[in-house]
Amino acid sequence: MGQKKLIRFEAIKSFPNVLQNPEGMQGNWPAFFKNDNPLTLELACGKGEYTVGLANMYPGHNFIGIDVKGNRIYIGAKTCLESNISNAAFLRTQIDRLPSYFAKNEVAGIWLTFPDPQLRKSRVTRRLTHPKFIRIYQHILRPGGRIHLKTDSPVLYQFTKWVAELYHLQILEDIADISAVPINDELKIRTHYENLDIAQSNRIHYLCFTLPETPLPDHDSQLLEKVKNEEPIPPARPMRPPRIKAKSAT
Repeated sequence: MGQKKLIRFEAIKSFPNVLQNPEGMQGNWPAFFKNDNPLTLELACGKGEYTVGLANMYPGHNFIGIDVKGNRIYIGAKTCLESNISNAAFLRTQIDRLPSYFAKNEVAGIWLTFPDPQLRKSRVTRRLTHPKFIRIYQHILRPGGRIHLKTDSPVLYQFTKWVAELYHLQILEDIADISAVPINDELKIRTHYENLDIAQSNRIHYLCFTLPETPLPDHDSQLLEKVKNEEPIPPARPMRPPRIKAKSAT
């Protein structure tokens, strides 16, 4: 492990706005933030650009960036401490453990900002809009709470629309390319990965949706069939032609 990572891992142990696998937090976030303001999560937050940006934008709300990688959380947490942003915090844990930290209906909204699209079909259950995760969100999200997906991956964008169709999620907003339409200030926040444009798609997709209050139907086999028929992913960059060695003159 690099020296910088070790320094950051050690530093966040003393950060008052970073919690690492804490106990007894279900229903106790108002005590942590010292107010009863609505609570919004940024999942797989990376460096926490959205957690910080939204906290600045909405001082009457509380925000928690969640990621398992402490060296990334360090960036957002340090920014908040230096800028005296008191309505943002960071939780280091796995996303499938969310019910261990949040009570039923405790969360007002969720942001998924450039999560790993998990392009290999064998890893489809790791996509953060897979029903496996939607069922987790359904437990902690209050009725009518909104989930926001912002991604440069056309595969994850289409996959999420399939999930919405099969599992009766209500899509409130669907933007195939946010650069082509007027957008609100929330969508103008840029993440590290947005600037990289890893998918080389030159466009950013956005979906906003809510979840049904009733249990999700079991359409997992139908979803898997759609995934099997996904178009193959083109290479991010044109492949170079093979090099041809020049023949020796001797």
